[in-house]
Amino acid sequence: MKKTNPSSSSKDNNFDREQYLYLTTRGRKSGLPREIEIWFTYRERRFYLIAECPTSSWVQNLRADPKVQIRVAGQSYTAQARFITSEAEPELHRAIAGLSTKKYGWGDGIVVELVADFVGS
Repeated sequence: MKKTNPSSSSKDNNFDREQYLYLTTRGRKSGLPREIEIWFTYRERRFYLIAECPTSSWVQNLRADPKVQIRVAGQSYTAQARFITSEAEPELHRAIAGLSTKKYGWGDGIVVELVADFVGS
């Protein structure tokens, strides 16, 4: 995987202009790579996804194996996923829902945070 260090604010702005992120998970049963195109938001060097349905295959795959690959703005990264609940992290959950609503007109569902390999670089 190609890695870059998007430390400049111009790179962060590129993420904000992108409409889609390409997420590759491992199939929880097959172990095969599964890629989806999905809406996302970007905040404080982290990517956020929102799942409308908890039974979506990609959500179930993440629960089984949170290590993922992502492609966005012409760059590829490895990342670690974690679920953000409104009970445990209400302010973050609300902020991400608000960003998604502003960007796409929709922000309800399960929030997933992706910490990409460039964080801390």
